[in-house]
Amino acid sequence: MPADVVPSARSDSSGDKTLIILRHAKSDWPTGVPDHDRPLGGRGNREAPEAGRWLAGRNLYPDMILCSDAVRTRQTCTWVCSELGEKAPTPYLDSRLYEADAACALAVINETEERVRTLMVIGHMPWVQDLGMRIASVESDEEAVVSMAERYPTLGLQVFRIQGEWATLDGRDARMTHFTVPRP
Repeated sequence: MPADVVPSARSDSSGDKTLIILRHAKSDWPTGVPDHDRPLGGRGNREAPEAGRWLAGRNLYPDMILCSDAVRTRQTCTWVCSELGEKAPTPYLDSRLYEADAACALAVINETEERVRTLMVIGHMPWVQDLGMRIASVESDEEAVVSMAERYPTLGLQVFRIQGEWATLDGRDARMTHFTVPRP
């Protein structure tokens, strides 16, 4: 199997789970609009579907999507789901992910039911990067971790394999397999 193909977590017999963490696409800064209500900019709307294409191209279909309730994350989620097509689950908007720190975002992930094998979480800097740094195990792909640590641009996407329960995910216990920034 090529290195850039991720085995489907839905058919995985090893018991591992998959966590996908996605930063929203490039947003706009319209005057007078509160931060929570900022939409995607033109570039964000052009690029956001690429995250969905990247996932579909690797047979990575989330069973559940948790998304910050900010406008730019919801719009990113809509683009991703449109590319995932019928295999996209109905996203769950969680207001706690908007101004979260890594500990808060992890607490939200820890609430995930065990029946969920592939979880996607869409959020914001700095917690998306901070959380990646917190949970990446020593078995992680070193190049992926270094790339994510050095620069985490909009639409940055991390993929982790997790062997334990969602509730016990805490620190250095998820193997990062990919960090990418899907672009057209």
